[in-house]
Amino acid sequence: MMQAMLQYAGYLVLLVALACPLGKYIDNVMWGRWVWLSPVIRPMERFLYRLTGVNEREEMTWKKYLGCALLFNFCGFALLFALLMLQGRLPLNPMELSGLEWPLAFNTAVSFVTNTNWQAYSGELQLSYASQMFGLTVQNFVSAGTGIAVLYALIRGFVRTYDDTIGNFWTDLTRSVGYVLVPLAVVVTLLIGSQGVIQNLGDYTSYELNETVVTEDGTKIDKGVVPGGPAASQIAIKQLGTNGGGFFGTNSAHPLENPTPFSNLVEMLSILLIPAALCFSFGRAVGSRRQGVTIFGAMFTLLVLGLGLIAFSEQADTAQLAQNGAVLMEAGEMQPGGNMEGKETRFGIATSATWAEFTTAASNGSVNSMHDSYTPIGGLITILNMQLGEVVFGGVGCGLYGMLCFAILTVFIAGLMVGRTPEFMGKKIEPYEMKMAVLACLATPVAILAGSGIASMLPEVAESMNNHGAHGLSELLYAYSTCGGNNGSAFAGFGADTVFLNVSLGIVMLLARFLPIVAVVAIAGSLAGKKKLAVTEGTLPTDNVMFAGLLIAIVLLVGALSFFPALSLGPIAEFLQ
Repeated sequence: MMQAMLQYAGYLVLLVALACPLGKYIDNVMWGRWVWLSPVIRPMERFLYRLTGVNEREEMTWKKYLGCALLFNFCGFALLFALLMLQGRLPLNPMELSGLEWPLAFNTAVSFVTNTNWQAYSGELQLSYASQMFGLTVQNFVSAGTGIAVLYALIRGFVRTYDDTIGNFWTDLTRSVGYVLVPLAVVVTLLIGSQGVIQNLGDYTSYELNETVVTEDGTKIDKGVVPGGPAASQIAIKQLGTNGGGFFGTNSAHPLENPTPFSNLVEMLSILLIPAALCFSFGRAVGSRRQGVTIFGAMFTLLVLGLGLIAFSEQADTAQLAQNGAVLMEAGEMQPGGNMEGKETRFGIATSATWAEFTTAASNGSVNSMHDSYTPIGGLITILNMQLGEVVFGGVGCGLYGMLCFAILTVFIAGLMVGRTPEFMGKKIEPYEMKMAVLACLATPVAILAGSGIASMLPEVAESMNNHGAHGLSELLYAYSTCGGNNGSAFAGFGADTVFLNVSLGIVMLLARFLPIVAVVAIAGSLAGKKKLAVTEGTLPTDNVMFAGLLIAIVLLVGALSFFPALSLGPIAEFLQ
């Protein structure tokens, strides 16, 4: 137990130690300041602007900024959709895989454009190298870059006064991808590649089995296949960009995607590295590092609470596991103890639980263990992390701007309590900002509950469940929560490759991604045009422990009120059985 506690503490300390300096670097990049990579990247950045005709100094109104963001993402969706359907006729397809059917191509294209990376397919069996490299990997970069761009548009809204512009989307996107995501991805690719994560363009390798396997229908199998492909480069950005879509079907539980404890550490820390760093970037950008630390503290507290509950639940006994002495719950020389079902013996409970918390707290969705095999409470926490609106650090950029919308909601409620007009970061919060903040905060709950409610009434959806009863409902609820939270992980027993599920889950992903973006950019435009208010004795401090606690309470309250009935019928009911 002590060893596990040291592991948990070590992961968290490493995360904070890496996030602090990275936050400073990102802020310098996004304001166009000179950084140590500028001599290398700046010439390429200028060339790209000349090639595309972009004026990097042009300032955009919020409507133009939003229009550019939506147009860029729509074009990305259209190109990826076409690539997936036509992959059978394109090169870099050594296994001669056919194109995807339109429902699966639609779902996959939406999934990667929205930074969700929900996978209703198995990568090594259904996607060519061209689709993986030029389709999915590219979207992993630009979807994460879009999140950082929108975040800095909101930051400019807080910083600027009497201004009708919030920056330039094309410049923000280029800087976030070129200076932040690509260099970090190169480093992570080299680190995990050194551990054995594959990176090639060769054919799959076949080998003779020592013993012939006979399936239930009588088919004899005497050969095995080791898949290949450019995996390391995609895995690096899938983790750093909180994308999470695995190169292989079993994601980071696959030995060619995550072969060693060191690769596991690098990939796991990459999940939260940029979302955590952006909190410190925010504090520097608005001129109040205490403000950034306060937001970070609220997120970090929720992260630690979730990690503690998952760790305790997976290590402790449950009635189902202990019945008839079927599972050895006590640790020993040959037995780690706890619930090891669905977990890698290479990583054990501590690392698996940490990854599960990190990946669902961020909108990452990669896995190194199967969440479907977690205890009811362990599974509940992973679901709740996503249902809170991906604000426990959340996705790259989108997690922080989602939490800032909750902060706006918090100061409004606090203002009602004391009878004052709410203020946040020196800007008066008025009905327009409140409407947009509520839209951003409720987009995820509405999309999840509406989608899962409709799906639960359809007999064909029940056929996609691996389990029935309370756990079956948890599988269904998890699927819509992961898509509504732009997460992408899965309760692995749910078969989602049907026309209805592909389309409905795709719609949920679109609503949960782009409604908050619309609301956040609109808030940015409104705030930028306002004056800064002087701090008075009646101003609610938003950079202290009290505000962090109030913010946590509001986040949990919205999540509890929205999802408690559904969770009661799923994981809570399963726990009480």
